[in-house]
Amino acid sequence: MRRTAFALVTGLFMAGLMSGCMSPEGATISEKRAAVQEMRTDTLAKLYDIHPKARGQIRDAAGYGVFSNVGINLVFLSAGTGFGVVRDNGTDRDVYMKMASGGLGLGLGAKDFRGVFVFETEDALRNFVDNGWDASGQADAVAKAGDKGASYAGAMEIAPGIKFYQITENGLALQATIQGTKYWRDDDLS
Repeated sequence: MRRTAFALVTGLFMAGLMSGCMSPEGATISEKRAAVQEMRTDTLAKLYDIHPKARGQIRDAAGYGVFSNVGINLVFLSAGTGFGVVRDNGTDRDVYMKMASGGLGLGLGAKDFRGVFVFETEDALRNFVDNGWDASGQADAVAKAGDKGASYAGAMEIAPGIKFYQITENGLALQATIQGTKYWRDDDLS
């Protein structure tokens, strides 16, 4: 009974913390779009600095997506929210999106990271934008706070035709969770 109550209180606390992270900063749609564009520009600059070959992969791809995610792990519960934008390289159009994750597992800490999806095919891009995307299963070990620590920021193939780069901004997290992540179109900004 106490464990259930603790899990419920912890889950509500985490949901409250995460609710403010779901949207980009700004009072108007234009300001929010500008915040997402700035996040994309900053993230790509960091990615190209870390992995110069990523520039060519993104340029030659059908499209790419850049997401900002903040996650919290408190003992047995984990949650994360974020936002981003997907660029169709063929049409030069952007689709603004949201994301959320949650899971169970042993963990403690918080992390702020950026994710860059590279869609190698038009089908992979269309499917992600039109249908959203679910990912599940995660094992993480991140130890980074400010300029100290290290994180893995290499590309990995996460599905046929989709590569993913993760860049840890800051935070300290050690987790081994089974976590689901969902991406979907932000109808307010798109």
